[in-house]
Amino acid sequence: MIEAAWGSNPQFSDGVSYQFVRSEGRTFPSHRCLVAASEFHIRNGDRKFRVTLEDGNFFYLAAIWEPAMGKWPVSYRIVTLDANPQVMHYQERQGAIIHRRQVMQWLDLTVPETDLLVTPPAHIFTIVEIDPKPVQTALAL
Repeated sequence: MIEAAWGSNPQFSDGVSYQFVRSEGRTFPSHRCLVAASEFHIRNGDRKFRVTLEDGNFFYLAAIWEPAMGKWPVSYRIVTLDANPQVMHYQERQGAIIHRRQVMQWLDLTVPETDLLVTPPAHIFTIVEIDPKPVQTALAL
């Protein structure tokens, strides 16, 4: 495991650091990596939601890494795909989930991307709204 910055080097993209890369029509023959996760967050307007696997297991997000260049450190971008039916209620895309049993298949290229980068089925996630920070309406002493 290494520490890496989330987002591409903005020097090569008109000053914008991209944090995601679409999976459609792409192959990832090298620089594959994984981001360990127990949840991911989604936004819908001002509301924010926590998404976990329904069975409580942790998972990985498929990603690609880029080497350090100049002052920009080693970095990564998360691979995205169409959201599953649950997440689709909030946003159109989500990070590609790699289950623990698929880790080496992603890293050592033994399984084609098309078999691993698939939209998860319905009813795999638990989605819970994250309460906004409480607003203090009065000062009590």
